[in-house]
Amino acid sequence: MTASREPVRIGVIGVGQIGKHHLDNYSKIADAQIVAVADVNEAEARRVAGLHNIPSVYTDFRELLKRDDIVAVDVALHNNLHMPVTVAGLQAGKHVYCEKPMAGSYRDAETMYTTAQQAGRKLSIQLSTLFSNEVKAARYLIEKGHLGKVYHARSNGHRRRGRPFVDGYGTPNFVQKQNASGGALYDMGVYHIAQMLYLLGNPAPQTISGRVYQELAMDEARQQRSGYNVEELGLGFVRLADNITLDIIEAWAVNMDKFESSMVMGSEGGVRLDPFGYFRSVGDLDLDSSASMGGFNWRIHNVGVDGDAYDSPQHHWVAALQGRVPLLPTAELALNTMLISEGIYRSHAQNREVTAAEVKAESVSTALTV
Repeated sequence: MTASREPVRIGVIGVGQIGKHHLDNYSKIADAQIVAVADVNEAEARRVAGLHNIPSVYTDFRELLKRDDIVAVDVALHNNLHMPVTVAGLQAGKHVYCEKPMAGSYRDAETMYTTAQQAGRKLSIQLSTLFSNEVKAARYLIEKGHLGKVYHARSNGHRRRGRPFVDGYGTPNFVQKQNASGGALYDMGVYHIAQMLYLLGNPAPQTISGRVYQELAMDEARQQRSGYNVEELGLGFVRLADNITLDIIEAWAVNMDKFESSMVMGSEGGVRLDPFGYFRSVGDLDLDSSASMGGFNWRIHNVGVDGDAYDSPQHHWVAALQGRVPLLPTAELALNTMLISEGIYRSHAQNREVTAAEVKAESVSTALTV
C-alpha cells in the first residue's frame, strides 16, 4: 500500500459509552473522516452524529457496510457482539477496528483473526496502553538490548472500588456474562496483559493457572438490577514459550491500596512502568534510574518520522490505513490475551492448571445473534 495523507473514510458502529470515546479520539485526527454511524438507538445515534457533524445515520449496521465509499469501520459494541459484527465488516471488504476485549471467547476471537487473514483486510483491537510513553520507553530499552534476555513479567491492574454500574458508573451490560463474558479480566486486564505480552515479544502461551473472585459487598439494589455475575478480581500464572513467565493480578475492587506497577525483568536490567523506572547493576553497584518522558516524547515527534502515528490507538489505526506505518500486532496480542484470560476462567472452574491447547480445543462461541 502506498503511503498517503489522504483522509480515511470511517464508519462507527455503536455510539454508546465506548463509541463516544472513540469518536472523541477521531475528532483530534485531521486525516480521520467519520462519515456514518450506526446504532439501534436512532435518537441517540442522531444526537451523537449532530455533535460530530457526521452526515449519515443508520439503525442497521448492515446498511452502513453496503457503502463502497467507507474504507474501515470501528466496532464499539459489547463483547459478545464483537465477533459477528467484525466478521460481517471484514466480509464486506472493510478494514475493522474493534473495541477490546477481542471477543467474548477465544473461539470467537480466533474466528475474527482467521476471517481477517482470509479477507486480506486489516484488523486492529483497541489496546490503548501500547501507546503510553512508558510502554514506548520500555519497548525502546528492550529493543536496544538494555534488559538482556527478558524472562518474567508482572501484569498488575488496580481499582480500589471500580466495578461498573454497581459502583456508580457504566451500565449493567458490563457485569453480565451474557453480554460481556467476563469481568475485571476482560474489562481492564486485557490492557495490562496485552501490554506485557507486547513488551515480551508476544511469546505463545503454553499453560495457564488462575482463580477469580467476587467477595466484596455491593449495593443490594444495584446488584439486583444489574444481574451481576462476573469477577471483581482475577489472578493468573502463565508459562510462555522461550522459558518466559507472566503473573497477573487484576482488580475491579479490592480492600488494598494501589498495587506496584506492571514490570518486566531481564538478565541485564528491568523496567517498571508506573512510575517509570529502569534498574540495572554494574558490578557491585546497583543503579535505579528515572527517565525524562517529556523529552523522550518530544524527540519521537520532532526527530523521528511519523511520531504522531503512535499518539493513540485511533491515530495509529488511521496512519496504518494510510500506509504510513506498519500496523502494530494488536490482533495477535489480543488473541493471546483472550487465550490467557479464558485459561484463567477454565483453571478456576477445573481447579487445576490448563494447557493452551485445551483452551483452544474446548472454547465455544459466546456470540450473540445480530
